[in-house]
Amino acid sequence: MIYIDETAFSRKTRKYNSILAGEASAKFSLLLGAVGCFDCRICELPNINNVINYFRWRSEDAHRNALNANCYWMLRKKGHSVQAATSQLNGMSVGNKNELLFQNGINFNYIPDWQKRGIGLYWECYDKPTQNPITGQATFAKRRRITENYHLPMREDYALFIAELLKFIA
Repeated sequence: MIYIDETAFSRKTRKYNSILAGEASAKFSLLLGAVGCFDCRICELPNINNVINYFRWRSEDAHRNALNANCYWMLRKKGHSVQAATSQLNGMSVGNKNELLFQNGINFNYIPDWQKRGIGLYWECYDKPTQNPITGQATFAKRRRITENYHLPMREDYALFIAELLKFIA
């Protein structure tokens, strides 16, 4: 496991949260040319299994939120008020929400994965072809790059995916 000896801001989580959210919001806003706001959450988890379960819960929560948002905005586009759309969806099962969308011409299964589960950004190791500067012999150097994944797996496959990513940093 990699441990970083970080003592900035006296290791105050609330300070890290505000600084990280502020930096992300500022950079995004500059690049976008409009105001964008981010929040931040730091979770200190005691072991790898809790980390895997946390990310799995967040993934499943994102999927539920996407289903709710698609239902809500479909109802709003059909003329329902905020209160009426919210009220209609309150307590509705996942199956009934899928059916509501389907009856209105939307098959939730065909919505792009990234819109349902988010986008994964993570480090990936790769071998970069290079040349030994002393011998001139062709070789490879281990490097890493940020990878964008628009097709994150679901459920147990997602847990296995996170476990594999954690092996990289452990």
